[in-house]
Amino acid sequence: MRVLVTGGAGFIGSHLCEKLLNSGESVVCLDNYYTGSRTKIEHLIGNKNFRLLEKDLTSPFDLRVKRIFNLACPASPPQYQKDAIYTIKTNTLAMINVLELARKNRARILQASTSEVYGNPLVHPQTEDYWGNVNPIGPRSCYDEGKRIAESLAYAYRLQHGVDVRIARIFNTYGPRMDVDDGRVVSNFIVQALKGEDITVFGDGSQTRSFCYISDMVAGLCLMMDAEGLAGPVNLGSTSEITVLDLAIKIKRMTGSSSRIKRHPLPEDDPTRRRPDIDLAKRKIGWWPKVDLDAGLRETIKYFEKRVR
Repeated sequence: MRVLVTGGAGFIGSHLCEKLLNSGESVVCLDNYYTGSRTKIEHLIGNKNFRLLEKDLTSPFDLRVKRIFNLACPASPPQYQKDAIYTIKTNTLAMINVLELARKNRARILQASTSEVYGNPLVHPQTEDYWGNVNPIGPRSCYDEGKRIAESLAYAYRLQHGVDVRIARIFNTYGPRMDVDDGRVVSNFIVQALKGEDITVFGDGSQTRSFCYISDMVAGLCLMMDAEGLAGPVNLGSTSEITVLDLAIKIKRMTGSSSRIKRHPLPEDDPTRRRPDIDLAKRKIGWWPKVDLDAGLRETIKYFEKRVR
């Protein structure tokens, strides 16, 4: 089966391409390297079942595929805020082009949505039937509202054209191949700790997150793609909640760092609590995270040690 992974040279995309190849699939990795990097998939080049395409999805394209994982979109606040208009285009123009490809090929498509569709949630933990609390004109809206309209487009194509869509709402994910400067909290804290720099905690650090290791997330995406008749949305993420301050203390201890923890003002619209309800994923695809936070952080720290030190 020929599988297209858009954003395949990104953090999650590169791990997904690798898993699909190891499962015997023929994989087309499509990326324009806006936030992805060829280095993340360099080890896959040369595999006879792997094809790499450099392309911007905001222009229409044609390709023969049977399944599509659409991961193409900047995903961390510094990345998606850098060019808000392009982020919106990725979630509208590019989304339409990918859905059109799915329609023409009668291909199954999984849209990588996000926990950010819930905004700064008033419901905790977040269930799939919660509509969210999103600021439509805030600094994060290009991504939050962009992903919400991408979900709407997916469902419109499902209802009007019978496209076989799945929507996975991805919560905070971490692991090897994250970028050193991508702005995510785990990579920020690890890099700052390894460099002996101040570990920057925004606000008082009481805001919570739940972190899912990359191998668990990729397994969840594959299970959801393979499930019959499951359009979603379905939450994928860890239910183990931790405050940002406790995460900073944990990473400082695990790296043996002498860094100080320094507080900065909380960014606008930064969610105060973030944890998924994953009962639907457990019931429908038999998925839940297996890697605990300490084990995942150890592997992630090893990865960054090679790049920082």
